[in-house]
Amino acid sequence: MKYFSTVVFILLFLGCKNSSVKTIKETTFYVGTYTQKESKGIYKYSISKDGKLKNIGVAAAITNPSFLAKSKDNKTLFAVSEIDENGTGFVHSYEIKNDSLQFINKQESGGAHPCFIAVNEANYIIIANYTGGNVGLLKATENGKMAPISFVQQHTGKGTTERQTAPHAHSTWFHPTKNEIISVDLGTNELWFSKLDTTKNELIYTPQKKLKVAEGAGPRHLIFHPNNKWIYVLSELNNSISILKEKDETYFIDSTISTLPKEFTAHSNAADIHISKDGKFLYASNRGAESIAIFKVNSENGSLTSIGYTPVLGANPRNFSLSPDAQFLLVANQDTNNIISFKRNPSSGALTFVDEIFAPTPVCILF
Repeated sequence: MKYFSTVVFILLFLGCKNSSVKTIKETTFYVGTYTQKESKGIYKYSISKDGKLKNIGVAAAITNPSFLAKSKDNKTLFAVSEIDENGTGFVHSYEIKNDSLQFINKQESGGAHPCFIAVNEANYIIIANYTGGNVGLLKATENGKMAPISFVQQHTGKGTTERQTAPHAHSTWFHPTKNEIISVDLGTNELWFSKLDTTKNELIYTPQKKLKVAEGAGPRHLIFHPNNKWIYVLSELNNSISILKEKDETYFIDSTISTLPKEFTAHSNAADIHISKDGKFLYASNRGAESIAIFKVNSENGSLTSIGYTPVLGANPRNFSLSPDAQFLLVANQDTNNIISFKRNPSSGALTFVDEIFAPTPVCILF
């Protein structure tokens, strides 16, 4: 009888062990889209530990949720609605609840066609309004309800190309270690620097205020190195990455590198930029060249060395994202309605195809 009980225990143990091995934990993420075609709004997907993708379904119906952000406590999702309704777009907030997003409220974004949103620890929200050429500021409560917009920072000026005849704020970023906001304006061809006045709920320009980039560059996005000493600015129109450094509280451009191979001569526009958590590899997407450019980061001075280009297996890779564990890189190909999962080699930075899934006009991936 004792022998029989022991055998049963072993079998049960092995059964439980095998069962746990078969259970693959999935990480969920949200996909923002353009809704002019078949998309309904924000979708929820998942990626397994082996990089396989799954569509969970529509999380929220909304028009043109082209950029998404989460509150720092991961309880609220904020989405822009990239439209122009009497000179303004909108921002929607949702409670993250199981596989759905529960609508909380919406507010005006402060300008037409909002295309970027960021949230800090205090639930201040900044929005880049592309056609409006400005940055909107508002605040949400702990439960995600947003107050009406409190301030609009209007940019002025223009660049030298046909895409730069007026201000076009393309992204706006909270500095990770100090009270500073960097706004990237493709139209004026400048970076704009501000501080957040929490007493008046306003954006106040710093003494430097602005920094011009190379003529016709068209700055679009940026990313902070994990050491917070170097900032990498991605310019859309001239397909370049510039290293931004600071000396005596003044920013300057240290060096610039192309996101394209030297032999590539067709039309292309850079779109998005991300860096690995260890700060060793930087990635940028090319629309036209249809690739992810991979760079090795010099740990001494932050300079970049090109180490290759990975085809995105689709067209118009507007946005991409690294998974929370940094094991995978997911690309949203807007024009081919697909998301591609690549396995990332942490030692070499290289990307290897894993999976592909349908997504209607995807333009933003948020973990």
